[in-house]
Amino acid sequence: MQKKEWITDLAAEGDLSEIAYLEAEIFSDPWSEKAVRDSWMHKQTAVISLKEAKRLIGYAILYYVLDEAEIARIAVRSEARRSGAGTELFKKIRKVCEEHDVARILLDVREGNESAIAFYRRQGFREDGRRKNFYDCPKEDAVLMSMETNRHIMH
Repeated sequence: MQKKEWITDLAAEGDLSEIAYLEAEIFSDPWSEKAVRDSWMHKQTAVISLKEAKRLIGYAILYYVLDEAEIARIAVRSEARRSGAGTELFKKIRKVCEEHDVARILLDVREGNESAIAFYRRQGFREDGRRKNFYDCPKEDAVLMSMETNRHIMH
């Protein structure tokens, strides 16, 4: 995949079924299309799509309130992983956070998802703690991570 062909933008309504399809393909606890749509309709949510030639290859769902944001979901198709697609999504996440004056971004990740944890660390996240048995299917602890944005540094 060539990075120059990627387009990141806020997801359109027509993207939601494909996001739900990717949810089912990637996660053991996928969100339904209704859950994705409900999030997309929420005022303080950004659903971000990453496309190549009009084909959805990744997405992120970001909630923001006051000066904090939480990445609720982030995923990239398996064939696009390790190609910079996740980093491209993070560029858009940071831009959305900047637009909404976010100082801190939070997320949680399965403790067994070592590649995702390593990726988040490369993006600037640090581990803040754990939630015991947070995930189901399979039962697993959550690693809580956060990062400060440039807005935090400037204030």
